[in-house]
Amino acid sequence: MPRLWAGIDAGKTNHHCVVINADGERLLSRRILNNETELTELIDTILTLAAGEGVTWSIDLNHGGAALMIALLTTREQPLIYIPGRTIYHASAAYKGDGKTDAKDAAIIADQARMRRDLQPVRTGDDIAVDLRILTSRRTDLTCDRTRTINRLRAQLLDYFPSLERAFDYSNSQAALILLTGYQMPDGLRRLGRSRLESWLRKHKARNASLVADHAIAAANAQHTVIPGQQIAAEMVSRLAKEVMALDHEIGETDTMIEERFRRHRHADIIMSLPGFGPILGAEFIASTGGDMSSFASANQLAAVAGLAPVPRDSGRISGNLRRPRRYDRRLLRAMYLSAMISITNCPASRTYYDRKRAEGKRHTQAVLALARRRVNVLWAMLRDHANYEPAPLTSAA
Repeated sequence: MPRLWAGIDAGKTNHHCVVINADGERLLSRRILNNETELTELIDTILTLAAGEGVTWSIDLNHGGAALMIALLTTREQPLIYIPGRTIYHASAAYKGDGKTDAKDAAIIADQARMRRDLQPVRTGDDIAVDLRILTSRRTDLTCDRTRTINRLRAQLLDYFPSLERAFDYSNSQAALILLTGYQMPDGLRRLGRSRLESWLRKHKARNASLVADHAIAAANAQHTVIPGQQIAAEMVSRLAKEVMALDHEIGETDTMIEERFRRHRHADIIMSLPGFGPILGAEFIASTGGDMSSFASANQLAAVAGLAPVPRDSGRISGNLRRPRRYDRRLLRAMYLSAMISITNCPASRTYYDRKRAEGKRHTQAVLALARRRVNVLWAMLRDHANYEPAPLTSAA
């Protein structure tokens, strides 16, 4: 049993740390600059104050501005608990005073760590897991930027050339993007003609050049009206198309880096053996869990972190009302959900389980979530036993 509890309200420039004892009395309250020298001095001071009896540390961030503090505590092998900001916000209503200060928040963080037994330790992960967390976060940013850019491109194109906007799926057609880098207006396409357009597309290594040329010329022949602002809008469309292509290139390079690092992880072969998991979703799983199943006492705990363990929302005469928890790792849920959806098409056992859930009256999303929950049990056991997946027929529902 620790003698002291240290709560840290983390910030970008400064942290505030409050230390309390078993009776909840404050023994130290200090604002420190977020640099190695001051943080190391703080840790030494608190460990001296504990006189060898042990300290439980708690913090309200698990990345960003808290990264240096977490690294220092991990290096010193100090127990560190993560308490989300939402939890602190709701807990603050139980403490006297309506004011909000960093010192009060730090004291609440320490007190919650002292009283509660359901809080999760900070999962720092091994070096490869940390690399994958950085790379998968970057990939998510890039894919979101790509989606936004394509939406802007389509909206701009719709303003002056709606028939060409309808002609292609720009999110999946590289050839259509190549077309827009050179030709974006109906009169320009008509002047060029179909045969020369096809030759131009082939020269720029566009796939299905003949079919793309057919659709583009058909769209150009469907519109002869000149829209005000058409010239500058066409220039913006060309720039946006080039931006999407540049993002596609960077996403491809990032995927290569993710796969290379993921395959070096000790759990890579085990995760890849489970149908539905490839290098990208496997990397998302490692990044979200830290790659160490010892952080999860059971498959149920892993499912709870992934948001796949429903919690009751009963009140009065209403009972049996289950909902998704408010606090869960959305990236982990996404990885488990997408892998389950993919497994439906390439794993007979997953397909059988999915069909059974649909026959029970569940909607598609509910059936996939049920399958994802079952696969959490399988994956957790595989990683615990260091065993690859071996297909076996499912005989009972979850």
